[in-house]
Amino acid sequence: MRRRLSLQARQLLAAGLALVAFLGLTGYALDRAFTEAALNSQRERLDSFAKAYLGGAETLRSGAIVMPQTAPDPRFDRPGDGLYAVVIGENLRWESTSTLGRILPPPEPGPPGDRGRLVGPLPVTDSSGRELQVYLYSMTRIIETSRDEIELTFGIYEDAGYVAGQVGVFRRTLWAWLGAAAIVLALVQSLALRWSLRPVAGVERALADVQQGSVARLVDEHPRELQPLTESINALIDSERRNLEQVRRTLGDLAHSLKTPLAVLQSRLEAGATGDELREDVRTQVQRMNDIVGYQLSRAARSGHVLYSAPLKIEGTAEEIVLGLEKIYATKGVLAEFDIDAAARFHGELGDLQELLGNLLENAFKWAKRRVALQVTTLPALPGKRSGVEFAVEDDGPGIAEDQIDRVLQRGVRGDERVQGHGIGLSIVQDIVAAYQGVLTVERSAELGGARFVARFPPQG
Repeated sequence: MRRRLSLQARQLLAAGLALVAFLGLTGYALDRAFTEAALNSQRERLDSFAKAYLGGAETLRSGAIVMPQTAPDPRFDRPGDGLYAVVIGENLRWESTSTLGRILPPPEPGPPGDRGRLVGPLPVTDSSGRELQVYLYSMTRIIETSRDEIELTFGIYEDAGYVAGQVGVFRRTLWAWLGAAAIVLALVQSLALRWSLRPVAGVERALADVQQGSVARLVDEHPRELQPLTESINALIDSERRNLEQVRRTLGDLAHSLKTPLAVLQSRLEAGATGDELREDVRTQVQRMNDIVGYQLSRAARSGHVLYSAPLKIEGTAEEIVLGLEKIYATKGVLAEFDIDAAARFHGELGDLQELLGNLLENAFKWAKRRVALQVTTLPALPGKRSGVEFAVEDDGPGIAEDQIDRVLQRGVRGDERVQGHGIGLSIVQDIVAAYQGVLTVERSAELGGARFVARFPPQG
């Protein structure tokens, strides 16, 4: 399998690509800007040379035009020195001394008075046949003489190597600095990524410590973005540990519960019981062991994984349970009243919801005289958590004495002990509520006068 990249490698790769793209576009933009600036500077410089020749030109009485003897730049006077001047007019063609040995393309006349044009690079040939390149700036003007007006076209040429040299120096400097900047930024990005991903590495180390048993759960000292993750992991760890503890407790309870019927059978065999008496004892103890195993297995099933369960509607389940109980207790004529919030949801297993409502309502039907009430309300959700729910079941029966509440709700009581009072169902309810980290309370019903059981499931992450 192809090895997956780490988060740090992914971030470095993405940041590196973004950095290369940014610096590349920046370098290209600066290069183009400098090239345009260099060409504009050359245009202005060549324009100033053309205007200098135009301003220094003299007209004779005969109508002839004489170009200035002093060039605006000494290179015009040195053959092949990179600056060339050509003036073309009617019956006139003048060239600077620097044009000797150069075959230059003639400047093209343009509209008189317009701004000159810069074109190039254009190919030229020297006396040895070597091909060079030049930029040409051409400008057309009208000069008045004593006889007539003459249209002159000035052509100023400059070797393309002058601008190319400037651009080359700039490019080497630009890309050297951009390369250095890229290296520095890459190092800064690497350090910043290592610093920003340090909490993730901390979570990884904390998980390793949990796996090795060094710590019981993840600490809460993490950035806000990682807090939901660490809370969920801690909730998962706590849930799995509760499940493991429940399994261990169930196995222990099962082993302890089976000791008594096995001891009875052993004592009967040792006492020499035979015939019908022995068969009756065996049948009774086997039935008892079957009931014990069934009950403990049902407890183990209820202690399963409850984290991230889908939200369940409550009203339909409550109605089905009440319909069944009304048939069982039809002779009592008990009236069941509902007050269920339509938005209320139970975040857990359907079997747990059925067991919870079934045992609470059955207990209320058993002890009620005429009325049973079920109230379900939604507990407001905390930021980043699911909403909670509260179940309240009350009846108009005799109620529970305050000093008996702890006994009714205590855990780990054997089955025959739980039959007293409100029976085994309340112990099942207590186990379910504890599995969901809820709270079960018993109080006196202010409206009906009997017992009021409140199962409160707080908001969960």
